Amino acid sequence: MHKLSDYIKLAAETYFEETGSSELNAYWIAEFFQDYGVQDADPPQNLINFANLVQKELTRNEEQATKKTRLYLDKIIDSIE
Repeated sequence: MHKLSDYIKLAAETYFEETGSSELNAYWIAEFFQDYGVQDADPPQNLINFANLVQKELTRNEEQATKKTRLYLDKIIDSIE
């Protein structure tokens, strides 16, 4: 049995790979929730809470990617100067 955090990461990674978007689609997350049996694995969990947690993970991943890109660009600019 997977932990809730595993489902959240899997959903965020899969969604981004499939769509390239960090804005979660309600139909997509509902299908994931059903297909992967998230509620069976964690009975107190509901779709709305799960969707909110996945959206937070998508946002966090996007912010981390932005920071890494800025650092990389700063290093390139510094090496040019």
